[in-house]
Amino acid sequence: MELTTIWFLIVGVMLIGYFVLDGFDFGVGMALPFLGKDDTDRRVLINTIGPVWDLNETWLIVAGACLFAAFPEWYSTMFSGFYLALLLILVALILRGVSFEYRHQGKGREWTRWFDQFIFWGSLLPPLLWGTAFANLVQGLPIEELSTGGWIYTGSLLTLLNPYGLLGGVTLTLLCFTHGLVFIALKTEGDVRTRARALATKVGIVTLVAAAAFLVWTVLMHGAHPNVVLIAALAAVAAVAFIVGLIANLRGREGIAFAGNAVTIAFALLTIFAALFPNVMISSTDPALSMSIADAASSQKTLELMTWVAVFTMPLVLAYQGWTYWVFRKRISRTHIPAAAH
Repeated sequence: MELTTIWFLIVGVMLIGYFVLDGFDFGVGMALPFLGKDDTDRRVLINTIGPVWDLNETWLIVAGACLFAAFPEWYSTMFSGFYLALLLILVALILRGVSFEYRHQGKGREWTRWFDQFIFWGSLLPPLLWGTAFANLVQGLPIEELSTGGWIYTGSLLTLLNPYGLLGGVTLTLLCFTHGLVFIALKTEGDVRTRARALATKVGIVTLVAAAAFLVWTVLMHGAHPNVVLIAALAAVAAVAFIVGLIANLRGREGIAFAGNAVTIAFALLTIFAALFPNVMISSTDPALSMSIADAASSQKTLELMTWVAVFTMPLVLAYQGWTYWVFRKRISRTHIPAAAH
């Protein structure tokens, strides 16, 4: 296998890690107004992700760095085309992070309420915009090859807001919401856990309908694609994993339900990458103008150096993250939240 293909897969794995891990962070943030009956409940919800949310976000930073170094043409064209969407995502992530740190400053109910709103919207907008962006990558974008070299995106933000793109955004948002609710049930005790499981079932049913529609649409859209069998198989695994997760949640097996949701997100993203391959950006203007993996890639020596760095550093990163989750593995309840605590 060529290094260009290996790094295409590595970028995919980084993004899978980001959406599986930060995905439940988004879901917890979205659950705040639905499960937080009072401030103590909301503090319980926030504390389920308190030790790990910023660690989970580093996967996005690493994925962006890998994309920049391994596929500079893809990085530049996509980031210029999605500039406004990515700016909104960045603002939302900043507001969410600031809110986690400042909501507990004890300056009154209005102060706390504003930061709770920032957490909610800062958790809702990123998966909605990310899902819309990835769906448009699969559908194809108006990109053209420049005579001086490179590619340019000729559309606008409104170009991305098409039915398929919006369905992808809604689907990813619902997946993250369900993922977060199951994580809350996995990490809490008492009434919060019971209500999280009940809401996860309701949201999960809606998510199943949206995800099925998106995956079927994706398979039909790529009926002539050489990877159509692989695309259909990956989509089927995602659907089965989600159904298993729903059933496990109904039976109170939150660990299995969480794993099922993680597999769903992973295979949904693998479906998208399979639909893209061997391209990284598909041109809706003219398929011949699509940007291939080879077109977008850095030099062989750059990829070789990156590979050695990844071989030595990734095991350390994974070990540290695993250790962090092990340390903070215990469940949280209202009794763990003293009146004067964060």
